[in-house]
Amino acid sequence: MEKFKNLRDIKLGIIAGGQLGKMLIQAASKWDITCYVLDKDANCCSSSICKNFYCGDPDNFEDVYNFGKKVDILTYEIEHINTDALRKLKNEGLPIYPDPSILAIIQDKGQQKAFFKDHNIPTANFKLYCNKEDILKDIASKGLIFPFVQKLRRGGYDGRAVVSVDKKEKLSDLFDGPTVVEKKIDIKKELSIIASRNSSGQILSFPAVEMVFDSNANILDSLISPADIQSKIEIKAKKIAHSLIELLDVEGLLAVEFLLDKNDNLFVNEVAPRPHNSGHHTIEANLTSQFEQHLRAILNLPPGNTKIKSPAVMFNLLGEENFAGPAVYEGFREALELDRVYIHIYGKKETFPYRKMGHITVLSDTIEDATQKAIRLKKLVRVKSKQ
Repeated sequence: MEKFKNLRDIKLGIIAGGQLGKMLIQAASKWDITCYVLDKDANCCSSSICKNFYCGDPDNFEDVYNFGKKVDILTYEIEHINTDALRKLKNEGLPIYPDPSILAIIQDKGQQKAFFKDHNIPTANFKLYCNKEDILKDIASKGLIFPFVQKLRRGGYDGRAVVSVDKKEKLSDLFDGPTVVEKKIDIKKELSIIASRNSSGQILSFPAVEMVFDSNANILDSLISPADIQSKIEIKAKKIAHSLIELLDVEGLLAVEFLLDKNDNLFVNEVAPRPHNSGHHTIEANLTSQFEQHLRAILNLPPGNTKIKSPAVMFNLLGEENFAGPAVYEGFREALELDRVYIHIYGKKETFPYRKMGHITVLSDTIEDATQKAIRLKKLVRVKSKQ
């Protein structure tokens, strides 16, 4: 940041142009920052609002490297990126936030779990397996007992590549390939803390939120802010999140997902070094949004105040079951008749079951009232397709 006299002089590169990239561009536009986007989908969410859009594959060395040569600073909204290209760009002097070395840990859930264990970060007990056959052998020898959760080490996101196995009859659902198998936690709540850190070492986190997942798709359905937890639990969660962002040496955001068990023990589930679905409500509900906070961190600016302005419930607009094709939104006009309701449509042309098509944030003076309004809106606003 020091070499730029004005924010408008910065050419900010964003790898991938999904909804996170789009909302990051919207935050950057308030400061007149010029954004560049790389995505393999010419019709991605960000393409309609970014004039410096480049069609290319984030997993392709040449596409990533050539894109990086066009910008002054590089960040990303996904983890599945060609890290060889990022390392070469870094070695040539391009600032990349978060650092490419972090991606090696984040991209592989096995490495992520090992990192937690090596640094005494509380996480569910786990084992690593090469294939399905090894898991079945371990079950037969009583080395692995039900219930457990299996996750593919690479490639999974938004609930994909995760299966819960609680009895023998579910073994047919197992994935075949390198996986992490965790002891299943008796979950009371699922929580998230989003922390930020700049190169000056300033760390600040947003208040904890409670996440509610769709049981069919294992994808975030809604969140509640603030989380209904004891203050000592939130203090502990923030302490763990702050430790992780320092241990990983992240400059930017780090979203930390926690499992809280029935005995109020916290376990880190996963982390993501970028803006996160569990922070979308901050656009309206907090003094600073997660997207602005990410910009502040990677530009080494002072962190913004994360204080809650209003209790909020956010829920994802997911593609309806049994519908696939050009997206059609029902109930939009009726939803806009309600006060303190904020609708975000991402601009994805095609819908399919459980695809994240947008989100709605509901503010109110109480969580109870926001929850009731959100329940009504979920029944009202639906994403279907043209017949």
